[in-house]
Amino acid sequence: MDTAPNTIPGPPRDLVGYNGKPPKVTWPDGARIAISLVVNYEEGSEPAVGDGDPASERALSEIPYRPWPDGERDLAMESMYEYGSRAGYWRLMDIFDELDVKATFYACAVAMERNRKAARLIGEKGHDMICHGWRWEDVALLTRDEEREHIRLAVASLKDTMGQRPLGWYCRGRPSVNTRELVVEEGGFLYDSDAYNDDLPYWTEVHGKPHLIIPYSLVNNDGGFGTGAFGSPDSFEEHLRYTFDQLYKEGATHPKMMNIGLHMRVVGQPARAQALYNFIEYAKSFPGVWFARRIDIANHWIEHHPA
Repeated sequence: MDTAPNTIPGPPRDLVGYNGKPPKVTWPDGARIAISLVVNYEEGSEPAVGDGDPASERALSEIPYRPWPDGERDLAMESMYEYGSRAGYWRLMDIFDELDVKATFYACAVAMERNRKAARLIGEKGHDMICHGWRWEDVALLTRDEEREHIRLAVASLKDTMGQRPLGWYCRGRPSVNTRELVVEEGGFLYDSDAYNDDLPYWTEVHGKPHLIIPYSLVNNDGGFGTGAFGSPDSFEEHLRYTFDQLYKEGATHPKMMNIGLHMRVVGQPARAQALYNFIEYAKSFPGVWFARRIDIANHWIEHHPA
């Protein structure tokens, strides 16, 4: 692996990867593409003055970013987040049931504590869960000791609310230079998804031992509704179709993975949920498509493409 010298803390950069020669992937039943539906369950763990935080969350909502005074509750923002767990979650679960697909939930521990019925239903319905942090927070702003403690708290909390410990990890958007080491040191994690640099899983090294990365995507992600990348639900559906079509074509010789990032308060809105429904139905109309939980991808990679 050709990497830049690691002169600063954190993982070394790798600008080469598979170097144009990805492994000959053998997904189950000869699938050309593995589609990972990811639902970010963050509602109730985001910063909110109403929960005692010094400032309210400003990101991933239905209103453009606007200044807001610290120490003042933003009731509109709080209620927009509440929509995700009150309505969006149930709409998405109905869609997954109707179309018979399984998803992976990026579960924030505090959010799951506040909706235990929803937490338990994820496993009961056969969906997967990975740890999305103790709270929906920027871990890069924590000290190493604080981050270590929050990982420990998150694992213990999810064991309680969901009946099992998480086997995967993904923090809020930006990992710190310590995150991957701390995840490995905590133990019990098979992989992390704190990377956006490939269309396939890959192995890296932490403390001299192999560690699996299953990259995520902020491109095939409903967060684009908040940044202006997507306008109408049609644009989101079209974007997902274009991505699928290209990866499916490539998958004839070199099967790939497609991540789709979802947020209950965003794509859980009726019109956008219909766009998601339409895309899933479209993808399922093709042979050789594997809708896979991330734990299934991890286990398959460990077995068939070991370090």
